[in-house]
Amino acid sequence: MKKYIYFTVFISGMTTLAAELSASRLIGNVFGTSNLVWASIIGLILIYLTLGYFLGGRWADRWPEAASMYHVLAWGAFTLGVVPYIANPVLSFAAKAFEGLNVAVLLGSFAAVLILFSVPVTLLGTISPYAIRLMVDDTKSAGVTSGTIYGISTLGSFIGTFLPVLVTIPTIGTRNTFLVFSLLLLFVALAGLGKFGSRKLLLQHLWMPVVLAILAVFSAGQSLKNNTGQIYETESAYNYIQVQQVNGFTLLRLNDGEGVHSIYQPDTLNYGGPWQQFLVGPYFYANADPSQVQRIAIVGLAAGTTARQATAVYGPIPIDGYELDPKTIEVGKKYFDENLPNLNVIIGDGRWNLSQSQYKYNIIAVDAYRPPYIPPHMTTREFYQIAYDHLTDNGVLTINVGSAPGDRRLINGLATTMATIFPSIYIMDIPGTLNTMIYATKQATAPENFAANLSLFSQRGDVHPLLLTAMQTTFANMKPGYETTQVFTDDRAPIEWIVNDMVVRFALSGGLSGLQQ
Repeated sequence: MKKYIYFTVFISGMTTLAAELSASRLIGNVFGTSNLVWASIIGLILIYLTLGYFLGGRWADRWPEAASMYHVLAWGAFTLGVVPYIANPVLSFAAKAFEGLNVAVLLGSFAAVLILFSVPVTLLGTISPYAIRLMVDDTKSAGVTSGTIYGISTLGSFIGTFLPVLVTIPTIGTRNTFLVFSLLLLFVALAGLGKFGSRKLLLQHLWMPVVLAILAVFSAGQSLKNNTGQIYETESAYNYIQVQQVNGFTLLRLNDGEGVHSIYQPDTLNYGGPWQQFLVGPYFYANADPSQVQRIAIVGLAAGTTARQATAVYGPIPIDGYELDPKTIEVGKKYFDENLPNLNVIIGDGRWNLSQSQYKYNIIAVDAYRPPYIPPHMTTREFYQIAYDHLTDNGVLTINVGSAPGDRRLINGLATTMATIFPSIYIMDIPGTLNTMIYATKQATAPENFAANLSLFSQRGDVHPLLLTAMQTTFANMKPGYETTQVFTDDRAPIEWIVNDMVVRFALSGGLSGLQQ
């Protein structure tokens, strides 16, 4: 009896954490992966588990039989498996609301999905106290028994933390991840009913896996979002990835889908947005020429829009593209022609890999949003020192940053921090968006240089039209400066706090888009 209950506690702990990680992905695919979403998921699941601990102790004292525990476990496993199929129409409705930016519907959908987890997670929370009650037959060993059970449960939770993210979600998807873990736990419960209850009790619960199997069959192949023009969707260890075709353009969207991370049309290079604006940084230097740009780094490569534009403007120069998500690169190659022979793709964290690079770059472009945040470790003085050290003498660092109308706190903080390393900082707002480009030159420069270079290039016939257009956009939308604020460091960079506040204020004012590109 004891060995099987220990095994049950292990599988229950593993499933509980797998459910939490899978819940974050299920919800994050539509509502994004902001800290606000994470805090809501973690907070409510902790509340559900707390309720489960109270109930488990009471139920165990009232019905101290193993069969009763496995009856509760069976219902917990079954209701967990049902969650993604019940949630799917709510999430699909929410995805449509996100396209129309209907805040009330979004908040209601978000709450509804979170409530769906209340029953299974609460029931799973009852298992550890229930197991302790069943296993303690001598008060002198109560401490050892309870410690062993919580230790085994925590070990299971440790396994359940990694399996969904690293194995099941990237290979079989979120819905099937719920199905696999719930069926595993359900079979453990059914075996427990047969072992400690009766054959009749076991037969009374056999309908549960049948129903889950039917739900899985009928929902197989269904798209999560199926938004307008969607041609592909998949999940990786890092993102929900969606490819759309809209008005002849192929778009890459991640997670909530509000931002366009890459765009492609085989006969077009000028897409507006931030991508081509990365290319103009060198022209804050006097007498700069496109032929001087010999190597570029892109931190946050995505599906390669900026790399394609840079190759068109500067020729087949070496481009090092740093990208965390290998699945995004696969999608880029298939749908966005991310097959440039001069593009060297480096998979992994952009800051770490940039620090290890043996090269120096004329342009370092940072476009590493994980909506709606810039990774905090790419906003600090220490990161900008790494970038500075990997620029040529006439190099420039350029960062794409989002803002909200009337709220430039993030822009000001980044510019203030960059100015502790770089002698000259320039800021331009991209028209028609909530995106801002910040340029930082390694040597002291002047805006008059940019104007002079633009005037000269306009008279030449050998400068690529895309570069001229991007320079004209930059010149026309340059801002006079920024407000000096806090310097971000590795020790203290409250990026999440600033962005959370921006998102909440912006949402309450009726807008949601523009923070996530």
